[in-house]
Amino acid sequence: MKVGVIGLGYWGPNLVRNFLSTPGVERVYGCDLDEKRLAFIKSRFPAVEITKDTDFVLRSADIDAVAIATPVATHYPLAKKAIENGKHVLVEKPLTASVKEAEDLINLAEKNKKVLMVDHTFIYTGAVRKIKELIDNGEIGEIYYFDSVRINLGLFQHDVNVIWDLATHDVSIMDFVINSRPVSVSAFGTSHYNGIEDIAYINVNFDNGIIAHFHVSWLAPVKVRRILISGTKKMIIYDDTEPSEKVKIYDKGVVVTSQEGIHRL
Repeated sequence: MKVGVIGLGYWGPNLVRNFLSTPGVERVYGCDLDEKRLAFIKSRFPAVEITKDTDFVLRSADIDAVAIATPVATHYPLAKKAIENGKHVLVEKPLTASVKEAEDLINLAEKNKKVLMVDHTFIYTGAVRKIKELIDNGEIGEIYYFDSVRINLGLFQHDVNVIWDLATHDVSIMDFVINSRPVSVSAFGTSHYNGIEDIAYINVNFDNGIIAHFHVSWLAPVKVRRILISGTKKMIIYDDTEPSEKVKIYDKGVVVTSQEGIHRL
């Protein structure tokens, strides 16, 4: 397989590094409009073929798959052209700038029998996969709620708000570990600087009574990456800032007392 990486800024070098270390990947092409980024990639990864020609990467019959790590507004046109030219596509989150664009890409990939994938990295980590295993095995019982906090000071994005930038991580984790269908979503946010929301709260309700809440912010004095999942038997805390023991299980439930006696929920 030969892979092209378009966008060599913040996340692109990580994609290049991982593709180079992936068995079966014969060659990696790195593409960016910035000469300095191209020179940086070439200095770090001499085996990479570098180019400023985006059209070459999207159209070349020699390239089997394309990874896109560019500003969000460019995701749709780049991914669309790549799929139309017979390439599998990996896109950094968020997939597109609108639901309609995302649906168009999904339909196009299905029509052309190509893989279209969003790089929701957390669902491939050992910690999140362990959480899913605990839930699927019934160890924490029936889920009551999913509560997430992802806050820090900056980085302020110029093209998407804090929901699209930060909450997408936790929404992907929620979607991965909870086997229920949401029935309603509400989101509230506000902007303090450039017209793009920098703090927001999201509520999600499920058809079986589970409630999920997300707090995301670029205006916090500390960095917090914490998820709390409460069940009828046990509770889980997932703290991604912990160097070890990211997942902790608490053997705590709820006891209800009444005139008839004590009932453990």
